[in-house]
Amino acid sequence: MFTFIMGIFLVLHGLVHLLYAGQSWRVFELRPDMTWPDGSWLISKLFSQEIARMLAGVSLVIATLGFLAGGVGLFLSQDWWQPSTLAAAVFSMLVFVIFWDGKPKELADQGGVGVLIDLAILAAILFFHWPSV
Repeated sequence: MFTFIMGIFLVLHGLVHLLYAGQSWRVFELRPDMTWPDGSWLISKLFSQEIARMLAGVSLVIATLGFLAGGVGLFLSQDWWQPSTLAAAVFSMLVFVIFWDGKPKELADQGGVGVLIDLAILAAILFFHWPSV
């Protein structure tokens, strides 16, 4: 039962990335006046805001696919669920760090909670060897 719940958690965590993709593509606003990923400390210096938004959205869709694969692999008791989940968690963290605006305020709007969840997933798998299938 615990494995099933954790598989659902991975799938849901992946789907939340689609909300940020929608925000980045300006399909909708997660919160009024939320401007993420505009003003990225790294990407904004290299690309226009339109390209940055497109890159953020595509990157988040890729992270979503990794978490979905990890959750499905966990449901099916496949050995590849862990590498998929680890790769998705690391990639997700990189995306949110790269598209962060460099300011410590409003971290939750910039994926800060997601980064903490990604760190917890990494710790659970790498240090606590959770769960073995």
